[in-house]
Amino acid sequence: MAKTILGVDIGYDNLKLALVAGDTVKKTASVPMPRNMVRDGQIVSVESVGEMIRAAMKEHGLRARGAAFAFSNESVYVKSVTMPLMTADQLEYNLPFEFRDYITGEIRDYTFDYGMYSMDFRADEPATADPGFQGAALESAPTEGLYSAPPTMDMLAVAAPRTVVEDARAIMRKAGLKLVKAAPALSAYMQMIRRKEAKNTGAPHWYCILDLGYQSVRMYIFHGERHIVTRVLDIGLSVLDQVIADLYGADIHLAHTYLMTGYDHCTSRQECLNAYENIATELTRALNFLRFSNPDGNIEDAWLLGGGAKILPLQQAIADTLDLQIHPASDLLPGGNIQDAETFIEAIGITMD
Repeated sequence: MAKTILGVDIGYDNLKLALVAGDTVKKTASVPMPRNMVRDGQIVSVESVGEMIRAAMKEHGLRARGAAFAFSNESVYVKSVTMPLMTADQLEYNLPFEFRDYITGEIRDYTFDYGMYSMDFRADEPATADPGFQGAALESAPTEGLYSAPPTMDMLAVAAPRTVVEDARAIMRKAGLKLVKAAPALSAYMQMIRRKEAKNTGAPHWYCILDLGYQSVRMYIFHGERHIVTRVLDIGLSVLDQVIADLYGADIHLAHTYLMTGYDHCTSRQECLNAYENIATELTRALNFLRFSNPDGNIEDAWLLGGGAKILPLQQAIADTLDLQIHPASDLLPGGNIQDAETFIEAIGITMD
């Protein structure tokens, strides 16, 4: 029987919780976040967020001992890498060097981890039987001459500041939970795609995931489960907040409430429609550049996530402008439809292995 884990995703607008057992989503809950509790992806008060999770679990009847935590995209470094086949100890030593052009300060201030995509033995058949690789580095060095060409390992590597990891542990401890897994939000998408690809008998599909967030829009490109690239566009929902604030002479925070609730049909006002077109145009430019950079990529489908995916006119503008087939977030979930799936993808996916 699969163990029940609570997935935790802390966003600008809402705290999202998902109770998951294996591939089955048992219950979800969303709680509004206090203003400025999250700034630039960083949690301002660890104690307060831990108390929020504890209270939300009690209110919504969420029972679990272990929790999986989704790191914000801004708080960690993520990179797809290909390395020679090596032992776990060798990988622990060599992995930090893959981030030497990214991290600042001392290496000891970061923790490093990885998730395997695949093994590439670069040969039609190994010289002898497969040594039993199961998704992690080998326990011992491979036998010399075992393969006809040097084998490699493909992986998603992560570098996280130790302070970020410790904050996650402290939040879960305050909530009465044990942190059993912590990973970047991107790995949640990877788990969803991995499950879709398991049913694919042909060549790996290309996936474009659009996270329509508050401070930015992120475009993730995957080939099969392998992350290819992420483009970050500084045109999030905060742009729409300003448009609505100007329309109604409202405080920026009240304007955001108007936006997310569709107050007075504000999301259909011409000023907002113009802003949607600007967002869609920037997405088209980013997509064209990615297609140019990956000429062999057959990028035809996109999935919309995040708070912006709840704004129907924005959805329509993206569908009308991008040369892509647009899919709902629920299409990524192994269990099918879940209410407000676009906001719970990270909380759900982060629990899965």
